[in-house]
Amino acid sequence: MPKKPETIDEYLASVSADRRGALEKLRRTIHSVVPDVEECISYSMPAFRYEGEVVAGFLATAKGCSYYPFSGATLSTLSSELADYDRTKSALHFEPERPLPVALVRKLVKARIAETKTPKRASRRSAPQARRTVRKR
Repeated sequence: MPKKPETIDEYLASVSADRRGALEKLRRTIHSVVPDVEECISYSMPAFRYEGEVVAGFLATAKGCSYYPFSGATLSTLSSELADYDRTKSALHFEPERPLPVALVRKLVKARIAETKTPKRASRRSAPQARRTVRKR
C-alpha cells in the first residue's frame, strides 16, 4: 500500500504531469486569493485551511481534476456560474487542459470563507439537555 502524502508537495509528486500542472496552478490561485492560507492534508486530500476552517481542496482523478470546497452549500450558492462544469454535491470537476479560471476560484474560496463566518446553528444533540428530576413519594 502506498504511503499517504503528508504535504501537498508529496501529493503532487505522485500525480501525472498534466494534472500536476493544473493543480499547481489552482494551488497558486488559492494562495493569491488568501495569502495567509495554511496548506494541509484533510481527508487524505490536499487542502487549505483559513482561520481554523478548511476552505478548499483538490484531487487528481481518473478523468481529470476536482476542486472541493469542503461544504455542501458552496457549489449550490454559485450554481449559475458552474453550469459549464460537471459536479457532484461536494466537488467541481474540470479537465487539466481547461483549468478553473482565477475569477471563479476567487468566488469559490470567498464564498466558502463567508460560510465559515456565519454562526453555526446549534444542533439539538449539542444543546444541553434540561434534566427533569422525578421525586418519589
